[in-house]
Amino acid sequence: MAPDAMKRTRTETDSLGSLEIPDEAYWGIHTARALENFPISRRPISVYADLVRALAMVKQASARANREIGVLDAERADLIDRAAQRVIDGEFLDQFVVGVIQGGAGTSTNMNANEVITNIALEMAGREKGDYAFLSPIDHTNRSQSTNDVYPTAVKIGLSLDLQTLLEELDLLRRAFLAKAVEFHDILKIGRTQLQDAVPMTLGQEFHGFATTLGYDHQRLAENAKLLFEVNMGATAIGTGITTHPAYAPAVLRHLREISGLDLATADDLVESTSDTGSFMSFSASLKRNAIKLSKICNDLRLLSSGPQAGLGEINLPARQAGSSIMPGKVNPVIPEVVNQVAYAVAGADLTVTMAAEGGQLQLNAFEPVIAHSIFQSITWMRRSMHTLRVNCVEGITANRDRLGAMVGSSVGVVTALTPFIGYSASAALAKTALLTHRSVADLVVEAGLMSREEVEKQLSPARLSGLEAVTQAIPIVQAVEDLVEG
Repeated sequence: MAPDAMKRTRTETDSLGSLEIPDEAYWGIHTARALENFPISRRPISVYADLVRALAMVKQASARANREIGVLDAERADLIDRAAQRVIDGEFLDQFVVGVIQGGAGTSTNMNANEVITNIALEMAGREKGDYAFLSPIDHTNRSQSTNDVYPTAVKIGLSLDLQTLLEELDLLRRAFLAKAVEFHDILKIGRTQLQDAVPMTLGQEFHGFATTLGYDHQRLAENAKLLFEVNMGATAIGTGITTHPAYAPAVLRHLREISGLDLATADDLVESTSDTGSFMSFSASLKRNAIKLSKICNDLRLLSSGPQAGLGEINLPARQAGSSIMPGKVNPVIPEVVNQVAYAVAGADLTVTMAAEGGQLQLNAFEPVIAHSIFQSITWMRRSMHTLRVNCVEGITANRDRLGAMVGSSVGVVTALTPFIGYSASAALAKTALLTHRSVADLVVEAGLMSREEVEKQLSPARLSGLEAVTQAIPIVQAVEDLVEG
């Protein structure tokens, strides 16, 4: 007999009929129907471990609250509590098998959690899986709850937990750019606006700007995350709290705060909170902001490293892999490129969240599963992309000092620093002459008698060109402009 034929099953029944469930499975008939109905993403909810942990936290808090208010006996409450703790600790992750994309506003996810935790508890009690007469996924593990308060609360907690690792990685990336800013603090280069030569700066200033913008994003993400701390536990179906004891909502909140370590609060209007997904939109938007700004930084890294011979070639990115199957020796900026693509995906996910939020109707938004999937995926991909950008790119960036020095030395952009002393018109005329003759701006200024060599060198010092040393006053502007313009 084939091994599959020898597998034992148990029979479970719901309002639609009966199904055979693999005996080793901790999930049950509601999960089995979801597996049949939603073979869409081929990605189980277990890919988001913090969502699973958050579901178990909600079940654990509910068991404690139900015991406290007297609607669940101590034995069953304790079994659910201990079973949920095992899931929180990382066990049984592979039993959370329903697809991330599902109809039913998250009911399949809630039932997957109810069934797994219940069957873990039954096994701990020395009973067979599926012995729901003793401990029921719905009557006991789901007591005082509805998918419509469990699911959004678990998503918010899961996202809050997941965000912590993203923020840690974001700060490490910020520090990596800051370290490069210190390393490159004395390297002059030409800044650019609209891809045209502008005025000098240091490479350190450029990298310090990257670090600063990531620091601002860290703040915005942390601020928007606080919107997720408002939960609707106790709302049950539509926010009216039907089937719950009046003492349940404050009790479950207290336990949930203790278990999660988050500063959670019960929404003022549970009807509004049950149907509203505005906090997800705001949080998703802050993720998109971070992704787009990170992508812009990666665009800059690709431009600055372009060449290496026929491009800007100001910096060198670490060579990570061969860049071509036909051009020997070619190396591409593959790490910034992958971060760019993650940013595009995050922007698309944000649009998905927006459309799903708009699609909610009346007392419930049925599309929270795709909202949850979109945001969890964005956090996951961003965290991983930040890690590879830091480790495989930023930390190994080097500067082409000689090339940067040559660019500054031959640039007419330095004439901008002399405009307070010789005037705009004279500066423009000198810039034109320098471009036509390929001569040094400094030499032309001295030859025209507009400034002494000593004064020119002082104003064109690296500290003043980069703005690190402020120009406090200007010498009198030389009134020999007309001859310069005509010449």
